[in-house]
Amino acid sequence: MAIGKKFPRALTTLVICLMLSACGSKPVLLPKSAAVPAGVNFSGRWQLRTDEGSKPLSAGAGEEHDRISSKKSSRNTARRPSKRSSGSAVHLFIETGTNLKISQTGDGLFISFDRSIVEEYAFGENRMVSIGPIEAQRVSGWQQSVFVVETLDDQGVLLSESWHLDNGGDLLVRDISVVRGGDEQFSSRQYFERN
Repeated sequence: MAIGKKFPRALTTLVICLMLSACGSKPVLLPKSAAVPAGVNFSGRWQLRTDEGSKPLSAGAGEEHDRISSKKSSRNTARRPSKRSSGSAVHLFIETGTNLKISQTGDGLFISFDRSIVEEYAFGENRMVSIGPIEAQRVSGWQQSVFVVETLDDQGVLLSESWHLDNGGDLLVRDISVVRGGDEQFSSRQYFERN
């Protein structure tokens, strides 16, 4: 039976409009746990492993790497998104480095990237973050033994980072992805060895 015969035309139009708007709606960030899993501690100094298994962002991840570049400049000088990034500002929130120093407290992580930029992530946070005039929503916290940070810009582009320990705690694995409208625009996996 056709939809038009079962429902009046106005109701059919409303249902179609609602279905189309749901397909194009902005993602919603779900809260993460603030409870640190027993025995999980990222504290220490970490060195990026440069073998074929790890993808440093500065090693050219294709065209998307140009849009998601490492930020070596001061956070006080906010870069505007390029025309090539189609208005997405989420790439400004990606930090990179080959040497990390991580301090973990009961409430959050402090990650120093190459001794130049320190990011603070509170466990269970849900707040707006900014770099100059650019703002995005961020949630961070635990999903079992994985620490997850999700940053969503005003265009609905989602930056997801996850961190977990492997190899008995001597290997830190970082997964990064950028998703726009359900399509993955960029992904990278990095391995850091404990110093």
